[in-house]
Amino acid sequence: MKMASKDERLLATLIYISSFFTVFIGPLIIWLLKKEESAFIDYHGKEYFNFLISYSIYSLISLLLVIILIGGILLGIIGILVFLFTIIAAVKSYEGERYQIPLVIRFLR
Repeated sequence: MKMASKDERLLATLIYISSFFTVFIGPLIIWLLKKEESAFIDYHGKEYFNFLISYSIYSLISLLLVIILIGGILLGIIGILVFLFTIIAAVKSYEGERYQIPLVIRFLR
C-alpha cells in the first residue's frame, strides 16, 4: 500500500479536527468530496462515522441508565474517551496511519 500524500493526511486529520466544531457536517463534507479520490481519506471518513454512530449508541444507553445512577458516570467516561480517541485518531491520520478507534462497531465497511 502506498503512503498517503501530505494533502491526504491533512484532509483525513481535518475530518477529526472539524468534528470538534461541527460534529457531523464538517467531517461529512470532507469525506464525501474526497472519498472517491483517496482510499486513505475514505478509510478515515468511514472510521469517523463508525465512531460517531457507535459512541452515540453508547451515550444513549448511558443516558437511559441515568435512572439507576450508573449512567452519569458512564456518560462522563464516554465523553472523555470521545475526546481522547478523536485526538489520537487525528494525530495517527496525520502520521499516515490507519488507526482503528477502540470499541467501534463497523457499520460502514
